[in-house]
Amino acid sequence: QVQLVESGGGLVPAGGSLRLSCAASGGTFTNYAMGWFRQAPGKEREFVARISRGGGSTYYADSVKDRFTISRDNDKNTLYLQMNSLKPEDTAVYYCAADRFVGVRKYASNYFLWGKGTQVTVSS
Repeated sequence: QVQLVESGGGLVPAGGSLRLSCAASGGTFTNYAMGWFRQAPGKEREFVARISRGGGSTYYADSVKDRFTISRDNDKNTLYLQMNSLKPEDTAVYYCAADRFVGVRKYASNYFLWGKGTQVTVSS
C-alpha cells in the first residue's frame, strides 16, 4: 500500500512562492493519478490540481490556474505543487491524494489514499 507524506509548507508573504512535495512509498507510484486538495478552517476540502499517471495531463481549479503548477517525478516517486503569486485566500492545509482511475476527477471522494497535509499560510 502506498503511503503519502507532504512537505514544503510554511509562512509566506502575499505574492511569494512555495513548492510543496508529496513523497510516495510502499507501492507503485505510476499506478495512480495524483491530486492536490486544500482545506481552510471552516471550509470543505477543495480540489486544487490533478496530474495523470504519466504526467502528460494536468487539470487545475480556476482559482489557481496560471499561478500553480502540478508535476511529478516518477523516478523519485514524488509529486510537486509549485505555487506562485500566493494570496491570503490560498491559506489552507494542503493534501496530496492518489486515485486509481483515469479522467478528470475533481471530487475528494474519487481519491482513495491521502497524506496528512502540510500547512500553507499566506500573510497579507
